Amino acid sequence: MLRYLLRILLRLLFKSKVIGFKEMRFDGPTIVLPNHVSFLDAVFLYAYLPSTICYVINTDIAEKLRFYLQFINHIKIDPLNPYSLKKILGVLKAGKPLVIFPEGRITRTGSLMKIYSGIGFIAFRTNAAIYPVIFSGLEYSKFSRIQDKVRSKWFPEVLMYADEVIHLESGGNKSIRLQKREIGDKIRTILENTMFKAKEYTQVEINLFNELLLAGKTHGMNKMMAEDISGKITYRKTIISSYVLASAFRTALASDKRVGVLLPNSIGHVVALFALFYLNKTPAILNFSAGIQNNLDCGETAGIKTILTSRTFVEKANFQSYITQLAAKFTILYLEDLKTTLSSTDKASGLFNYFLRKKASPIGNKEIILFTSGSESKPKGVVLPHSSIRANLHQISCVIDYTHRDKMLNALPMFHSFGLTAGTLLPIMEGMEVFLYPSPLHYKMIPEIAYDRNVTILLGTPTFLMGYGKYAHNYDFYNVRFVLAGGEKLKDDVRNLWNEKFGIRIFEGYGTTEMSPVLSFNTPMFNRRGTVGKFLPGIQWRLDAVEGIENGGNLFVKGPNAMKGYLLHGNGFVPSEEWYNCGDVVAIDKEGFITIKSRLKRFAKISGEMISLDAVEKVAESCFATDKNAAISTSDTRKGEKIILYTLYKDATKQLLREYINQSGQSMLVMPTALRIVDTLPLLGSGKIDYVTLKEMAAKELGNVES
Repeated sequence: MLRYLLRILLRLLFKSKVIGFKEMRFDGPTIVLPNHVSFLDAVFLYAYLPSTICYVINTDIAEKLRFYLQFINHIKIDPLNPYSLKKILGVLKAGKPLVIFPEGRITRTGSLMKIYSGIGFIAFRTNAAIYPVIFSGLEYSKFSRIQDKVRSKWFPEVLMYADEVIHLESGGNKSIRLQKREIGDKIRTILENTMFKAKEYTQVEINLFNELLLAGKTHGMNKMMAEDISGKITYRKTIISSYVLASAFRTALASDKRVGVLLPNSIGHVVALFALFYLNKTPAILNFSAGIQNNLDCGETAGIKTILTSRTFVEKANFQSYITQLAAKFTILYLEDLKTTLSSTDKASGLFNYFLRKKASPIGNKEIILFTSGSESKPKGVVLPHSSIRANLHQISCVIDYTHRDKMLNALPMFHSFGLTAGTLLPIMEGMEVFLYPSPLHYKMIPEIAYDRNVTILLGTPTFLMGYGKYAHNYDFYNVRFVLAGGEKLKDDVRNLWNEKFGIRIFEGYGTTEMSPVLSFNTPMFNRRGTVGKFLPGIQWRLDAVEGIENGGNLFVKGPNAMKGYLLHGNGFVPSEEWYNCGDVVAIDKEGFITIKSRLKRFAKISGEMISLDAVEKVAESCFATDKNAAISTSDTRKGEKIILYTLYKDATKQLLREYINQSGQSMLVMPTALRIVDTLPLLGSGKIDYVTLKEMAAKELGNVES
């Protein structure tokens, strides 16, 4: 009766939803493993679990809850005392069910804390059934321990999600210490996957504008959401501005399903995107650092008629000629001109819609289009549903902790998926303030902003991070606790510079635009040098064998963050297959850490042997003491393919390289066929080497060649 009344009370106060508890079975040794986010966790469990279950309580917490504990079965243990585990073992051997909080304490980060491995080892030793349980929402309550880091309420909405039963597998003939560590890691991975399922459970017909409304409700409408070089904006102002701008778009873009967006990182860009989301129109975000022909092709590929931009941006970037050429094919719409068309009625309507919290219509396209060149001569449009992007945000939030106290600095442009998803939408949806800077190339200015704005999280490609590291003062990044790198391989010189100069460890990740884009990340909890971390929750993977490569294979992935398909120039929409071919040769160790060996296209097949072009560049870097090298392959009638190495090192010779390879004991297969000394290497907007242009250079026989 007491449990029944308590369930009614919790539903009334917290609008609680309980998933998976009816499927639980307690007919043998059983452990319920919940995350620990508040002092009310045990109250919720008590209301929905059988009265026979026994709760394992930390001695410190038990002292504070001693009045309530007299009504329930419990065991008090000291997590620092290994003999405490004998009590747990005895209960399980008797066939009784237990509730154990594997973190041993209430979270101080809002995310999972460390997992005590002894708990999992006991589950393994007793062959206990394990039910992972995730609380979502109670971390925002007054009963949590992060009230000072989030907008807390007395009665937030709560989801209690129980996953399917699992049993831990044998660790083989390993030491007990190693088995404990591996089992602890497994339990954390299990809880992270359950947390992702809980976040995704209620997701139906996702529209990112509606997600913005939810973020404002969760984090506070008056909370600062974003800042750029012109000012700041709150969630309230962003939502109202999106409603008002949508009124202008509704008229100006009445017949447009897809709209080109040519804007830098800015508050205006963010508001424009959410206004388009509200109208269920698809933004096709154009790369303004690409050539004019590239964007003409992108416009044709996406079938857009109108490009949205800003007069201020065009003037500051000196893009007048660029826009003139685009205007010959597309209608150019300026944000400043649209603002002059807004009436008092439009503004009043926007305010009225805000008070109603009016959501976007469930009917219409909920997509974003980004562009990637691939190996084709024409750019491909990657169609990303809102649901895929939201899933990727959920995946990231399961493995990295952040709170309202964090502030992100994002200079990665939104036409790149990393800059859009991780750099812009992630902080907006998760309640972090984000500073949007228009160019990642301002190596002196970005460290100053990080210092002045007390930035705690910074994103960048390794190329950009090297630039910031060289120009920054030793104290510019004093407040930074996360530096997340992606887009290219993190080299040791970048890693060492940041570690030695700033005392900051860079966390390398991996992804692809087609997966929205993040697939894996190193984190403070799981980090291994030289790898790109472990796969995020919800990602399934497989490795297909590649001829000539023994350790590793071609990576295929699938998950809820996958693209809908491609827009191909002249062919229209092509839906994606079940598994996405990443085109990367990777190795994955027994603990799940991923090592990227090379792009599959970055291998040359010479006389039947597979040669990594990245390995050729690495040899050149060691020999010439510079990383300004790039290797490509071209066809060869005699050996199938040949390798051409480009370098900025003026004293480079093939003889010097050959001697180094011999002295270092490496295979002569990494010796390039030709060496070309150039003044510059072509770069993409992301800072990565433009290998397509290099191949064109090879075809035209540019540079000084020594054969």
